[in-house]
Amino acid sequence: MAAVDYAYPWDGLIARFKFRGEPGWAGPLAALMLRQPGGRELLDTCDVMVPVPVTASRLAERGYNQSWELIKALRRQAVDIRAFALADALVRIGNAPDQHPLPREQRLRNLQGSFVTHPQHVARLRKTHVLLVDDVSTTGTTLNAAAQALLQAGAGRVSALVLARTSAH
Repeated sequence: MAAVDYAYPWDGLIARFKFRGEPGWAGPLAALMLRQPGGRELLDTCDVMVPVPVTASRLAERGYNQSWELIKALRRQAVDIRAFALADALVRIGNAPDQHPLPREQRLRNLQGSFVTHPQHVARLRKTHVLLVDDVSTTGTTLNAAAQALLQAGAGRVSALVLARTSAH
């Protein structure tokens, strides 16, 4: 489920949030996600909220994971949700290049096997409904690779809530 299309004015705001060191946008952007029809219902039915992880180098460069910032803002705004959040449930492995500059064909292959579930959290994820949270979905490859890692670790169901998605055109 996506709150908005990755187009004007959202693309500019997302760039500020993601690439220009402005994590304060997480609150207003999470509010958009909550207002999306079905967004609150996803939060109410999931057991665990998991951010799509960034690479260690991206985390060091940026200083934060934008997906984790969205989860924290969602939890602040929807205080009565029962789901717990695991910042490090997924680990990004390897050195796959960033998705955003790649052509579609490369994106579809780029992240295969790039995520594993942190061994410390496997038992907590078993048979749960996991909600993956990310900022932007283009081809769905990142979400699919992350979901496969969670399902292989024993999650019962994986859903995804993203701030924006690119159009299929």
